[in-house]
Amino acid sequence: MGNPDVTVEASRHVLPGSFPGDLGIELVEIAEQRVVGRLRVDRRHLHPGGQVHGAVWAALADTVAGWGTRRHLDPGLEFTTVEMKVNVFAAGRVGDTLTGVGEPLHVGRRTQAWEVRVHNGDRLAANFVCTQMVLGG
Repeated sequence: MGNPDVTVEASRHVLPGSFPGDLGIELVEIAEQRVVGRLRVDRRHLHPGGQVHGAVWAALADTVAGWGTRRHLDPGLEFTTVEMKVNVFAAGRVGDTLTGVGEPLHVGRRTQAWEVRVHNGDRLAANFVCTQMVLGG
């Protein structure tokens, strides 16, 4: 099981023009047991109060988890997120760089579960856990 063709380079070809690409999310590491993505915060990521919107935290983490999931799928299979939970512990502001580090909690034939810890600099700023359902298998 798995697809070694799911790489950082591959992500650079498909993210532009997609929701995570339009948000400015980029993948910087994709391996079997670890995926890292980052986002440099600008004005489009803020809620009216001036901090990073909750949906942006979720989008960054879900993108990281999604690429980890994809890395563990056989070619031709797809997936969808069926459950997610995010706890935000610290604010993000313009100029910050958020870095999500994802690790698999469970990789099965029909489901995967991922945890993504999002840091703002040295500080843990959010924790995300999701379940992915494998489609087409």
